[in-house]
Amino acid sequence: MSWLRSGTLSHPGMREIVLGLVIVGCRGCWGGRGKSLTSQDQRHFRLRLRTREEAFKGNKTWHEAYSAKTFDPRKTAILICDMWNKHWCRGATRRVNILAGKMKPLLDAARAAGVQIIHAPSDTMNFYRSYPERKVMIEQTLVKPPASLGLTDPPLPIDDSDGGCDTPGDHEHQVWTRENRRIHIAKGDVISDDGNQIYSFLKSHGIETVFFMGVHVNMCILNRTFGIKQLTNWGVQCVLLRDLTDSMYNPKDRPYVSHAEGTELVIEHIERYWCPTATGADLMKSLKQRGNLAAAR
Repeated sequence: MSWLRSGTLSHPGMREIVLGLVIVGCRGCWGGRGKSLTSQDQRHFRLRLRTREEAFKGNKTWHEAYSAKTFDPRKTAILICDMWNKHWCRGATRRVNILAGKMKPLLDAARAAGVQIIHAPSDTMNFYRSYPERKVMIEQTLVKPPASLGLTDPPLPIDDSDGGCDTPGDHEHQVWTRENRRIHIAKGDVISDDGNQIYSFLKSHGIETVFFMGVHVNMCILNRTFGIKQLTNWGVQCVLLRDLTDSMYNPKDRPYVSHAEGTELVIEHIERYWCPTATGADLMKSLKQRGNLAAAR
């Protein structure tokens, strides 16, 4: 280092060269509070979550609130809820077919990132009895869930007591036999409609967060044995993908708003009382950009 003391820096342009070398050499150590990104960091993804806050308790005025959270794909799952091949309500069938097409690119990206995919088409397990993705759930050792947290369960903001179908003449009966054909079951995915099986799989594989997509947001997504209410009460972190869901709501029923507005009201209800939401579009972007966390810090 004698050249630093010998007056060499007085040479024209030398100071700029040295300064550039110092900056390049230190760039890696200045990111992330003095730590360089590790290979583990580069596998993670960061996502913006939306929830609802009541700033002044009891005044029933709620506002959107946003936060960003970092997730480890290896500790994350996506659960596809009741995306059947057919529904007794024609309107529901039509909307599910549209959703299924939107889900495929995100599911492909999630698998590539190491996210676990759980297929949960309720009442159709007999169809999948020979699938290895089903057998792994049956043959696993079950884990006893903890005592429920006993979280408050306020009533929904919509009336779905008549089944929620918005296509006249349809009557409730079971017509589904399998998951929607537009949704691919890949090697490494699992299949179950049992809350204890799914909870046991999550615990044995170190999965901490479950992203929910599918239908219906006011019924199965909330109330199944593997739904948001139950998993949240068991201490599992849940996130609803609000652009990849739909409701069973008929605008002819309370509160007499459009189907889309009814769906949004339920999403807001979930954000208030159960879990945050995100969009599938944001999740797709985050999965593709994982490894670039330095820019988000």
